[in-house]
Amino acid sequence: MHKAAILTVMTLALAACGGREGTLDEFAVTRNAPLIIPPDYTLEPPVAGTVSTTASDAQASAIEALFGGPAQRSGGEMAVIDAAGADRTSIGARSTAGDPATRVVDKGAETQAILSAPEGDGQDASADSPQ
Repeated sequence: MHKAAILTVMTLALAACGGREGTLDEFAVTRNAPLIIPPDYTLEPPVAGTVSTTASDAQASAIEALFGGPAQRSGGEMAVIDAAGADRTSIGARSTAGDPATRVVDKGAETQAILSAPEGDGQDASADSPQ
């Protein structure tokens, strides 16, 4: 009985080793490309007390690298943007939206209740809807 168990384990072990097709070969190792010395760009260190002339260029380059520059818009999207009045907005509209001196149109008691609601995480929020 003991020999039968050993024979069964050995048979299963050999069967597992036989099906290696389609698996990774851990012995097939490729070599990395050799390290190279980068070319000399003759860069000069910055001079103390001077302003970099490329500071604004660096910011523009960083924004373009992060966001990819201006996105292409479809004809339908442009029609919606034009209908919304994109040409009539001021550049700093987002900065002045929360300013107390900004003139706003009264939208009614419901809007005022929403705007004057205390800040919170919304756990205790409730709403009344007219029936």
